[in-house]
Amino acid sequence: MDTVTRRRFLELSGVLSTGTFAAACSGSHSHTGQGPNPADSHGGAVMTPGGPLTSGAQLGAAAQHAPLAPGQGVLVLVTLYGGNDGLNTVIPYADAAYHDARPDLAFTDKEVLDLGGGLGFNPAMTGLHAMWQRKLCAVVRGVGYPKPNHSHFVSMDIWQTASPAEPAGSGWLGRWLDAQPDDQLRALKAISVGGTLPPLLGGRQTAGSSLPIGQFRLPKPGPLDSGFMALGQSSAQDSPMAAYAARDVSDLFAVAKTFTPALESAKKAAGDTKTPAAGNNGNTGKAAKGSALAQQLAIVAECINASVPTRVYSVSLGGFDTHSAEKQTQSQLWGEVDKAVVDFQNAVSAGPHGKNVVTVLYTEFGRRVKANANEGTDHGTAGPVLVLGEPVNGGFYGEQPSLTDLDNGDLKFTTDFRSVYATLLDKVLGADPAPVLGGDQPRIAFL
Repeated sequence: MDTVTRRRFLELSGVLSTGTFAAACSGSHSHTGQGPNPADSHGGAVMTPGGPLTSGAQLGAAAQHAPLAPGQGVLVLVTLYGGNDGLNTVIPYADAAYHDARPDLAFTDKEVLDLGGGLGFNPAMTGLHAMWQRKLCAVVRGVGYPKPNHSHFVSMDIWQTASPAEPAGSGWLGRWLDAQPDDQLRALKAISVGGTLPPLLGGRQTAGSSLPIGQFRLPKPGPLDSGFMALGQSSAQDSPMAAYAARDVSDLFAVAKTFTPALESAKKAAGDTKTPAAGNNGNTGKAAKGSALAQQLAIVAECINASVPTRVYSVSLGGFDTHSAEKQTQSQLWGEVDKAVVDFQNAVSAGPHGKNVVTVLYTEFGRRVKANANEGTDHGTAGPVLVLGEPVNGGFYGEQPSLTDLDNGDLKFTTDFRSVYATLLDKVLGADPAPVLGGDQPRIAFL
């Protein structure tokens, strides 16, 4: 039997360890071809040896030695994969055309959570409605882009690259990341919580980091623990690739030691939550125990409250492709989102950076106005974007799309999504939007 030496171990391990923070996007999805599985809660990013390696030791130390500065904005993006039905999220209950187009799916004025102006939230969105009443929630209406595409893959690629006209090889926040100082902290500026890195965090020169929820388990203290840690020690005899792999092994242990307490705390917090019963907020009353979104956002809250110097976090939830039985399914999903997002907001509000955190909920497209024959809706175009947090000027922004003046059965967009991005880049991240978006865009007054 061959003896597995340190050199051989590093050769076999390559430069990737599944438990590390290192995850790189191989490039955004083509507008015409492959893309993420819409049933998956993340985009189709892959881990590549050529991608950036984020040191877990750096991340653990950053909160102490380079903490998030007071007053620095933090952006949390919540991607709702599958195409959320905007008309049953921000519901035009006073419009007769809404009821005519979807008689079995429409909510009545007595069911919705009233927002004023003939609009109301889905009954499951009780916490978000309370935030609306406190002026901490903005609804940007009719958000979309020119010449909309009904493909999950293409439309999400357009949203994540901010390039409606032609394919782009980088994400919009990846390009923002490219402009950050080229130091050891750059890859920490943008983190995706989950096993993959979405295209939106992949830049032309660098990429953000991915934090898997299923953390690496350390061996118990003893010879095995000491032996594995010794594999990560540097050696002058290492080739560049072996040195890279050795550092990866060291990072694996550093990540586990730094984040295991936070991850376990987040899982416990998420596991203790339950969505209220149907009589309280209109959802199905199923428990949200183990909710993936709740776990992701609980981890983000831990990091923000610990002053980790990350400026952008990406989390996600899938399941919004409601071609059938939409009313119950979507309400159940929004009950999960509502609980997770409001708990997150409460957690960060109690911390040192709560006044600077902005959360954005978006999807790749809305649904068609008219219901289909299966008590669901098919792929559409424009829909609302929700912006939440203490810095937000709550209220409606953008024009409500007409339900009768349609584009072949689809809503006509009234707000370009790049204006939403320009506002976030400018007001939250303090960046010039023009280089990121390929030109300046009008700002929206939600911040």
